[in-house]
Amino acid sequence: MADKENVRQQFREAFEGADYPVNSPMDLVPALPNGPGTTFEIGDETITAMELNQEASGEADYPYETVDELVDDLVQGMEERDYF
Repeated sequence: MADKENVRQQFREAFEGADYPVNSPMDLVPALPNGPGTTFEIGDETITAMELNQEASGEADYPYETVDELVDDLVQGMEERDYF
């Protein structure tokens, strides 16, 4: 099982450089260190930002005014999928 606070920190570090507000996942790509290939360690899994976007597809509530709003929704989505 993944450590929620570790995952939250990974998301925050990856997305904090975006120009907020963000209106779509494409607005986040320039902030990612390796673009859509940026990876996140979620427990024993490694997922890319592209895979994360696919997992969250349809559940995101754009626009996001701050990185914290975005990260909160991402973490909540991961919780609902039993990653934590």
